[in-house]
This record gives sequence, structure tokens and C-alpha cells, in this order.
Amino acid sequence: MFSTLSPIKAYSKLWSRLFFYESATILVMDRNDNDLIRNFSIIAHIDHGKSTLADRLIEYTETVSKREMTEQLLDDMDLEKEKGITIKAHPVTMKYKADDDKIYTMNFIDTPGHVDFSYEVSRSLAACEGALLILDAAQGVQAQTVANVHLAQERNLAIIPIINKIDLPSADVEGVKTQIKDLLGIDASQAILTSAKTGQGIKDVLEEIVYMLPPPSSPKDDCLSALIFDSYYDTYRGVMAYVRIISGEIKKKSSIKFMATDKLYEVTEVGIFSPNAIATETLKPGCVGYILANIKDTSEIKIGDTITSAKDPIREPLDGFEQMNPVVFAGIYPVDSSEYPLFCDALKKLQINDSALFIEPETSQVLGMGYRCGFLGLLHLEIIFERLLREFNLNVITTSPSVVYIVHKSDGQKVNIDNPTFYPDPSTIAYVEEPWVKCNIITPGDFLGPVMNLINEKRGHIIDTESVSSTRLYLHAKIPLNELITEFNDRLKSLTEGYASFDYESDSYEKSDIIKLEIKVNDEPVDAFSTMIHRSKAEQRGREICKKLLTEIPKHQFKIPIQAAIGGKIIGRETISALKKNVTAKCYGGDISRKRKLWEKQKKGKEKMREYGKVQVPQRAFISILKTGD
Repeated sequence: MFSTLSPIKAYSKLWSRLFFYESATILVMDRNDNDLIRNFSIIAHIDHGKSTLADRLIEYTETVSKREMTEQLLDDMDLEKEKGITIKAHPVTMKYKADDDKIYTMNFIDTPGHVDFSYEVSRSLAACEGALLILDAAQGVQAQTVANVHLAQERNLAIIPIINKIDLPSADVEGVKTQIKDLLGIDASQAILTSAKTGQGIKDVLEEIVYMLPPPSSPKDDCLSALIFDSYYDTYRGVMAYVRIISGEIKKKSSIKFMATDKLYEVTEVGIFSPNAIATETLKPGCVGYILANIKDTSEIKIGDTITSAKDPIREPLDGFEQMNPVVFAGIYPVDSSEYPLFCDALKKLQINDSALFIEPETSQVLGMGYRCGFLGLLHLEIIFERLLREFNLNVITTSPSVVYIVHKSDGQKVNIDNPTFYPDPSTIAYVEEPWVKCNIITPGDFLGPVMNLINEKRGHIIDTESVSSTRLYLHAKIPLNELITEFNDRLKSLTEGYASFDYESDSYEKSDIIKLEIKVNDEPVDAFSTMIHRSKAEQRGREICKKLLTEIPKHQFKIPIQAAIGGKIIGRETISALKKNVTAKCYGGDISRKRKLWEKQKKGKEKMREYGKVQVPQRAFISILKTGD
């Protein structure tokens, strides 16, 4: 049929006929030329135009029809569109006919930009050979940009610098090129100039992907090996594993093995994302797609695992990616204890969609049964909280966020503590170590004073300062992690009018004066309000909690003392006055001794009531204090 055409042109012509499909299933050609495949991610700071550029790439390649095209197409969560950030990495396969008349398969894996979702970025980069580095022409290099570039360079990915938003009046293209060279060590002389909003430069980006990014390396053999870089739980079809095929191929009814769990499955469906899941006949080397295999138990799939053939498995698993440990811990509990089974199921499904989430069961005397959860940051905690509310219709509350402390006991034993409930008796403690992080802050020079004051207030110190440009500074500082996870980002943005950005990485544990702050209501400790805190800030924090509880807990028939304590020492106190009843209202005339007897009887009754009475702390009090940690 194509005897008069070259093999490449014949292949391209046939693809052009099959490319515009409407059905849910497409055909895949027998030929799988790795030279015509490009796998890449986009790395960028928040609000540098990454999602908009992704929309233009999808639009230009006609992966989605104009009728179906929407803004932030790959950000399919309401939360992502509301907050203007990407939370979940989303792959999409595009077809592009380049200037050389060849049709290239471009597997693009979207990535988040916020520091709390850097694990999503590292997983996406593990499935790629290259990355597009996007910078705002007005804002230039930001802290998270530096961190993401380092992740890409560690994997030896080819990086294409792109300067976006060149249509802005405040755009400084040459200044940004200088920053790329000085801060990132990347030659930006040939950086692509684009405006994702207007579509300017999009074709140049696609051509640069074709000619500058390397194709997947040819497989050494035909043995099946595939990297699981993400997953998603589908209510009707079970766990959907996102995979990058390294060698061999996967097709329907293939017998596969998960090397980390030694579980065997039969594949029920394979496919690609365009951007919705589209079933195909097979996935071959270099392809990025998904597999379904009736995996119902969420614990049987591990992100970073290797899939191989059950009949002819490979000997060693693929190099995955480093598992990131959670840095912030908090308890999450259902408000209604009858919803606990639904709550457990919801958290396990979220863990499949977000492998950075750590969960383990725990019980609180006040809040009942729940889970101790680990997060990569406070925004990560907030997103999980919101998803439980919206996606699973669950009403939940959280305890105060904390970090992992190392408690050195007098007998030489070391204990890791992330929950104040398990804080040892102070008399048995030799000293406590807390985690510190290296924090990189990029800020306009005009705000240097307020930023330095904020760092000092958070018990941190500046290591050194670099000049990014004539108006911007790059600060390297060390700060305790527990000071960073609360409202540091909000304060930094407020002090610098939104211009500063920061990124952090774990550094070391250092000896510190960390104590347990305990809150007592009617002389009973409420473990949900307890927190581990530096001694210098304990008194202020304790008094703030007491004042909040004073307005949140309703009055009872007896006085209710609310106390903040460190060990046996009370450092703050508020008292909720008792409801008053006029017991002498019906006592007319007679001697005053009659009224005194009634008052004395009432006094004894209130003392007895206070001794045996129970104070019910309303849920709004927990939400007010624990959710925000303010």
C-alpha cells in the first residue's frame, strides 16, 4: 500500500489517519521506534505559567478538541483550580508532527510547584529523559526553581530553559538569563522566549523538545521491566498503576509480578493518557501509560516498585527513587465515631493516590479512634484534610502538627517522639534534639530587615547572603523545622508583599530545650491540646490556648479552671465562671439565716458537682485550636 513511500513517511501517514480518534480504544502500531519518543516533565515555581504552558502544548498538538479544551486542563481537582497550584502529577501523551515531517510521541508528565509536593516532582522526573525549566520573565529564579533543577540534575536529565510571560510590561528577559546562568549554572543564551497566555513560542518549545531532549535508551533485552511512578484508586476498577516501560512490553492478559511484594496478577487493561485514560493493545519500551490488573487491596502496590514478567522475571529491580520521609505529623480523627470504618477506607485510598502520606492507627482519650498521619508540610496536611471533606464527605478534625524529636534518656536510650502523648517523664530525660533545616530564601533587597527579624524570631540564623541581581538577594539560613511548619510562609509573604519565596531541605538534629506543654480542663489533661514546644515560647502559647478555650467551652453549673502546665508548674490559667441560679428567689421574709442555709447548701452542691462533674469540650473548640495551630 505504501510501497512508493519511505518507511518513516509511510508510518507517519498511517499515524495521521489513526491519530484523530473518538472511541475509547485506539490501535497501536507494531513498530515502536524509540527515536520518535520524547519523555519530559515541566519544572517551575508556583505561578510561573506551568499549567498554562501545558494547556498550550496540548492545544497546539490537538490532543484535545477545542470544544473540550478548558483552562488548567490537567488540574482536575477543584482544590487545584481554587488554589491555583498543581497538587497531583498528571501524565498525557501527545502526537506532534515536527518540521522533519516525522510524527513524535511526546509523553509529558505534569509536576507540582510547591515545596510540599517535591516528592511528586521527583517521581515524575524518574520517568523522563528531560525537563522544561520555566521561569517568569518578571520574577526570575525562585527558591523552588533551584530545588527542582537540582532534582533534575541529580538524574542527569537534559534541561531546556524557557522564559515565560515575555508579554508582561515588567519582563526582564536578559536579567532572567543572567540569573539562570549564575544561580543554576545553565547556559540560557538560547533560552526559548514564550508567552503561554498568547501562545507565542509554543512551536519553538515543541521543536526544541524534539531536537534537544534525548529519546529513551534502547532496551538491553526483551525481558519486561517497568517502573511504577504513580498510582490512582478507581472505585470501580481498582488500583490503576502509572508506569514507564523500560524494556519488554505489557499487553492485556500478560502475567506480571510486582517485585517489592511478590504479588502476581493478570493484566486486564493497558493504555495511555490523552489526557483521559485511553485503552491500547500494548505498551512498549519508552512508553508511559497505565495498567489495570484487578488490584483491590491498596497495600499490594508500592510506588517506585518494578513490574516484571511472572514467567521470565528480571533478577534485580530497577533503580526507583528515594522514598521521602514525612516531616510533619498530626492526628486525624472522625468527628462521628460511627464513621471510623469509612474514615479508614478513605485514608487508605488517599495513600494510594499520594504515596508521600504516612498513616498508622492511634487512639485518643478525648477524640477516640483515629490515625497518626505524616505529611511533607503544612499545605500537604491541609490538602489531605480538604480531600477527606470533599471527596469522601467525612467530617474530621486534626490535632496540632508536630515534628519528630529525638529524646535521649538518662539511661542512654534514644526514643523518637512525634506525639506529645508519648513524651517521657521529664525526670528520665537527659536532653532532647530537634530537627533543623537549611532554608533558602529569595527576597527583594528592600525587605532584608523584616526577613532577618522573622528568621531571628523563629530561632534561626542566617549562614550567608548572595546577590541574585541589583534588587534581589539569596539568603541561606538554618531554622528549626517546628518553627517553619506553622505560619512561616504566610508571614514571609506578608512581610515582603508576596515577592519572596523559600525552599528547605533537612539538615541535622541539634540539642534544644524542648518541653511538653499540657492543657488541663477542670484539672484533667486533654491530650489532644498537648504539644511539644521550645521552652521560650511555651508560656505565650499556653496562655493563647487558655484564652481561646475560655470563649469556646460553654458554662457549666460549676467553675471550670483551664490551665497550661509544664510538668507540675502552671504557666497560664483562665476560669470559666459557673452558671448562676438564684436559690433564694422564693424565700420571702423571715430571718437572714434562712437564706444563708440555702446559699451554703448551694455552695456544697457546686463543690461536689465540680468534683464529680465532667466537662464536655465541644468539637468547635478542637477545630478552632487544633486545625490551624494558631
